[in-house]
Amino acid sequence: MTYIRQKRAFTLIELLVVTAIIAILAALLLPVLSTSKAAAEGVACNNNIKQLSLAWLLYASDNGELLVNNYGKPQTLSTHNTWANNVEDWGNSDGNTNLADLTQTLFSPYANRSVGIYKCPSDRAPAANGPRIRSVSMNSLVGDPGDLVDHFNPLYVQFYKMKTIQNPSGIFVFLDEHCDTINDGFFVNRLEDYLWGNMPGSYHNGGLSLSFADGHVETHRWLVPGTVRPPVQGGVGGILYATPTTDFDWLKQRSSYKKL
Repeated sequence: MTYIRQKRAFTLIELLVVTAIIAILAALLLPVLSTSKAAAEGVACNNNIKQLSLAWLLYASDNGELLVNNYGKPQTLSTHNTWANNVEDWGNSDGNTNLADLTQTLFSPYANRSVGIYKCPSDRAPAANGPRIRSVSMNSLVGDPGDLVDHFNPLYVQFYKMKTIQNPSGIFVFLDEHCDTINDGFFVNRLEDYLWGNMPGSYHNGGLSLSFADGHVETHRWLVPGTVRPPVQGGVGGILYATPTTDFDWLKQRSSYKKL
């Protein structure tokens, strides 16, 4: 008599157990993968700002230590003769997506006309017409501000040449700006008012990347919960008090120093 051996199949309970184990492993791995991705984006952002900083230094070296123009919104739009020639918003402005603006800046030849270095990969908040092309801004007190000279901070030194920066390792040049306030490349706050006119970014675990006049790059984490804000479509609106003043003071001390 011939016996036919039946193949054993998984029972429903066994399949459910395997599925549950896979779900548990996925739940354990996802935070690790998310953290790794965030860390990689932070490294990429630091590298982008480092490249911008090198271009900034090379421009000054080739122009008798004169620092690149750093104009506000009206003069940027009228002249396109500054370090970042685009102006962004939450709407349909051409400056949100026109990469040609970033290939024709004053120091783009020193950065091989790269456009990717102007954007933090962790900034995913799009405007109405698509992802914006820049998330980096420059300290308003560094470079020629054109029509805005002494407009916001008349008590503080405006740095026009490299040699006027007495402590280059302590004055920041580039930083991530929060997507709610970014428009031109001119990052400015009235340093005596303790209000955030322009918000610093907080894309990297509650912190940001920024470069200094000596060329080094840092990642700094904010201490005040109110400094770390989620994107708000259309902008934050209203008055943003810097209270407590810990984070504002940290950035203020690295923006400039008072005139003698």
